[in-house]
Amino acid sequence: MVARSAQWRETWQLRAAFAARLSAMYGREVPAYTTLVDVSREVNEDVLRERGADAERLGAIGRVTAERHGAIRVGTPAELQQVGRVFGALGMRPVGFYDLREAAASAVPVVSTAFRPVAGDELARNPFRVFTSLLTPADPRFFDDELRARLENFLAARELFPPELLALADRAEAEQGLPDSDAEGFLQLAVAAFELSGKPVDRAWYETLERVSAVAADIGGVRSTHINHLTPRVLDIDELYRRMTGRGIRMIDAIQGPPRWDGPDVLLRQTSFRALDEPRPMRQPDGSVVPGSLRVRFGEVEARGIALTRRGRALYDELLARVDAAAPATAAARADLARDLWPAHFPRTEHALAERGLGHFTYHVVDDRPRDGRTPPPDLPALLREGWVRADPVVYEDFLPRSAAGIFQSNLDESGTRQGGEADAGAAYDSDWLSGAVERDVLDPFALYEQQESRSLERVAAALRLDPT
Repeated sequence: MVARSAQWRETWQLRAAFAARLSAMYGREVPAYTTLVDVSREVNEDVLRERGADAERLGAIGRVTAERHGAIRVGTPAELQQVGRVFGALGMRPVGFYDLREAAASAVPVVSTAFRPVAGDELARNPFRVFTSLLTPADPRFFDDELRARLENFLAARELFPPELLALADRAEAEQGLPDSDAEGFLQLAVAAFELSGKPVDRAWYETLERVSAVAADIGGVRSTHINHLTPRVLDIDELYRRMTGRGIRMIDAIQGPPRWDGPDVLLRQTSFRALDEPRPMRQPDGSVVPGSLRVRFGEVEARGIALTRRGRALYDELLARVDAAAPATAAARADLARDLWPAHFPRTEHALAERGLGHFTYHVVDDRPRDGRTPPPDLPALLREGWVRADPVVYEDFLPRSAAGIFQSNLDESGTRQGGEADAGAAYDSDWLSGAVERDVLDPFALYEQQESRSLERVAAALRLDPT
């Protein structure tokens, strides 16, 4: 073990530095992203002035300002395993399994997880997340045997991450950090691995995959990977949408996720500006290289709310299904219907959300609780009502497959092709399979929130001398 010193960078410092450098690099490559970050900062400053401490109910402004999530796409389990090593060096673990094949109307042949910190103190220091998608070539609804073989051969021949980067990543994870000299080398190599390559793209091969899916072409049609989008966090996403549109930035048609309403913010709302044409050299069938362009990268923004329990998430999914069944003709009509449904089914206050067991909170004994000799009530709703305990909301740290697929779909020029058949035809892509591919346990986000809440209740029970059962 290397001795700690002022020249040592802890895991969280590596993560913070990587997120900042990745953001600067992406801003140079996609200038509209810098505009998005600037507008997000302006909106957050205005909300903080208007709402005061209330604006920081779901995270201190320092955390919100620094917060980012990125998205990348890889082609093989081996590449995913290497991604896990790089992010493992940053204290990020795979959390959640997302099947975007079933979440989108267009062809999105990927399954995904999100690498992120999981401990509360690590999230408070820097909550950087990377939504990581893996191509599913074994799904015959997208790839026939011939195309699958060609695709797998192409992917097997490329190298996304140099051995030096992986060696430093393994060392950083084992030692929980790196000395400054090695940290600098690791950060440079890691950021470079996600830069947009200037190497020519084989036009015929790319277009072959694009007929199946633009996402498949972005993953398997090139010999490198790249950051697909970066996402700042904003405290008022509707206001941001208005301001970006006012600046002439073309946004997607809708804000994904729960509707805006006058009750508690829950889960995750996301939107983005549309993918922009970017110059890419294209190799023609005759071997010549000509100027071309591809449209695959965009800038996303998110507003995070309260993590829902399993019951709360089931209610959310039920309301989505009711909106789907009504089949609104436009995105605006869909949003109007959701706004009508929400107040009739979701509690209008955090207190009620906690009492009904629909949202996750951490619970804390109130300093000026009743001290007149009364015995505290035995149940949580009464403890909350009578002022013995307060509930602080747990921030939703994860993603919604419908929203992720909706963002992907809104930025595709073509819907691609998908044959009928069972979702798991050809390969049973699920959380266990993904754990084997990444060679790390894919954690259950619900279990993480439940553990956080349970630990707080145990502390309350001990402080008030209650039966913890």
